[in-house]
Amino acid sequence: MANQIAAGEVVERPASVVKELVENSLDARAVRVMLELELGGIELVRVTDDGVGILPEDFSMAVAPHATSKIADASDLDHIGTLGFRGEALASIASVSRMCLRSRVAGQDQAWQMDVEGATTQPLRPAAGPVGTSVTVRNLFFNTPARRKFLRTAQTEKERCVEVFHQIALAHPAVAFTLMVDGRTTLDLPANQSARERALGILGRELDAQLVVVQADRFDDARGMSLWGLAGLPALARGSTKGQFLFVNGRPVRDRTVQHAVSEAYRGLVEPGRYPTVVLMMELSPEGVDVNVHPQKAEVRFRDSSMVHSVVLRALRESLARADLTPAVTALRPGIAWSPARGDLGAGAHAGLLGAGEAGGGAFAGLPGAVVPGAGIAEAKFASFFSRFRPDVEQIPLNLAEGDRAMASAETAAREPSRAHAGEIPLMPATRLLQVHNSYVITQDEQGVVIIDQHALHERAMFEYLLQRVGKGSLESQNLLAPVPVRVSKSQAAALGVLQPLLARIGVEAEDAGAAGVLVRAFPSFLFERGVDVVDFVEELLRKTDAGEIAPVTGAANPGHKDQAFEHALRDVLDMMSCKAAIKAGDRLSDLELADLVQLREDVERSSNCPHGRPTSIRLTIRELEKLFGRA
Repeated sequence: MANQIAAGEVVERPASVVKELVENSLDARAVRVMLELELGGIELVRVTDDGVGILPEDFSMAVAPHATSKIADASDLDHIGTLGFRGEALASIASVSRMCLRSRVAGQDQAWQMDVEGATTQPLRPAAGPVGTSVTVRNLFFNTPARRKFLRTAQTEKERCVEVFHQIALAHPAVAFTLMVDGRTTLDLPANQSARERALGILGRELDAQLVVVQADRFDDARGMSLWGLAGLPALARGSTKGQFLFVNGRPVRDRTVQHAVSEAYRGLVEPGRYPTVVLMMELSPEGVDVNVHPQKAEVRFRDSSMVHSVVLRALRESLARADLTPAVTALRPGIAWSPARGDLGAGAHAGLLGAGEAGGGAFAGLPGAVVPGAGIAEAKFASFFSRFRPDVEQIPLNLAEGDRAMASAETAAREPSRAHAGEIPLMPATRLLQVHNSYVITQDEQGVVIIDQHALHERAMFEYLLQRVGKGSLESQNLLAPVPVRVSKSQAAALGVLQPLLARIGVEAEDAGAAGVLVRAFPSFLFERGVDVVDFVEELLRKTDAGEIAPVTGAANPGHKDQAFEHALRDVLDMMSCKAAIKAGDRLSDLELADLVQLREDVERSSNCPHGRPTSIRLTIRELEKLFGRA
């Protein structure tokens, strides 16, 4: 009974059995590991390896509680170097299943086998088998029906087992892994793969072009860490964290510190509620991490969590900054079955890309988006923004002919190499820009056609400009000739109090006027210049704060302060400001305005995505075009 109770912490479901047995195989220095499942692991889990094996005289101890612990004394807990170390796995599994343990040590003529059913151990007997160990677990929870009835369907349990097996296989590319489900081989990974090859074998080779390498090395004898990993482009973000694989010293873990660093690195690159795809393999000194903080060893505790957070965040940001984050059309349309490996577009792709009725003759006749010089917003309205956004870059005269303008742009880029956004593929110079439906700008780069969302790109530029300004101090404010009343609910007016430090930072001066609502006495000059309505902005700000969309803050008005909650709230408000100030879909732009807007794509950090995480531009590659027109 004591063993069954203890098993509740170790063996939660078939996936727990898979994890414990496979980790034992790796600790036994196995080079090949095979997992077999039947009925989702409920009826059968079998793990076979070619490790060092178990001596015949040790069989009885192998299924005794804690008798196989790899901890010799208490000091060993400070530098655990094995995946398993407590020694309760086999005993706990055997107490709630029908288990068969077969093993052979190198140099012996035969293998040995022992059957265990619940608390009953059968005598050891000779058996046939290669060097290594095979553990067969049948009828999990057969003697604890209360536990068995809480298992999910066979399909769900199978998915959990496969997920655990994939995670372990990812972390150990030198080991061969084979998975058989209901008699069918579903995964066969060879030994001695590179870390990238192993990751692609698990995640899918079609993702190769969408994964960038992440590296960092701050490791010395007892402190620091080294990091290697793959970061998915923002287009690979998904609705759950299942695409995030985190490893510490070869151990799959969940850790809030690392997950927070990942989310911060992708802030503004993926939409809220979506999670990036990453594979991160961290190596620390065993003294730098405590792996004995969770019953199933699924979590760890770092001695220096701030250092880990800093290394992961910086490494991810640097890798993403170097990458071309502009997604291809097919990366954003999961319904289009296009695979680089197959090199084709699947059925229905033409309809998916062009839409019904849009591919007929004369589709480009009389396009209303053709640019008419001088027909856009007054150039002076943009000139003030662009000159302030790039005050340290020599401005290109707006009256240059197209060819001279391209040459001047190239000369400026040569003088200011650090200003170019390193990861994005530059647009081709001297390319005429086409504005479509007064909302999208079409141009080209060396890989194909680039379609830019004018509002999203300008919003990102506005956001980065505001972020740069508030980093140096509060935004400039303009006093109103008379206070502007804003009628809001009582709860929204109450939100004004907790927003005061933030309002002071962005240049808004407002006070609670009781029944009259809120009186606004000063407003950011930036928003005035962009024609943003005072009432609309303050109403929306208070409504979002009252609804919890913008977290209330209590301090950190000092620009040098790094209070995390305040910084998050500040970014949310700057996001709101940039969205309202940016040009809108439907605004017609002149040639010069389009050229200045598109230039921001090269000059602005993270220009691939707006602050909400949506893409500012997408690419239709030459290969995709050739497929659509039947040229390849």
